[in-house]
Amino acid sequence: MKMRLLLAAKRYAEQIERGMSDDELSEALKKSLGIFGGSGGPGRIHVTRQGSGLKIWASHEIHNHVTAKPIFEGKATIEMARYIYNIGNPADMQLPLL
Repeated sequence: MKMRLLLAAKRYAEQIERGMSDDELSEALKKSLGIFGGSGGPGRIHVTRQGSGLKIWASHEIHNHVTAKPIFEGKATIEMARYIYNIGNPADMQLPLL
């Protein structure tokens, strides 16, 4: 998952630099997360991802994505991606502080 997201950050470097609207970021995340997948193993965090709905599950143990609630879903996934990768939103206009 980490490698997949790093590759996505490189693929979208220009858009990340200029900022992405929620719709643009949502589409980029859907492509990066893929249809469905995951990773995990002994001593590693188990992660499941689903592009549809921008859902991400994570736990220290094997989890059931059908019954477990995702740690990020929809708008929360977009907000966390903005925070982690420092992606601005061109629609957010900040007034000059001075």
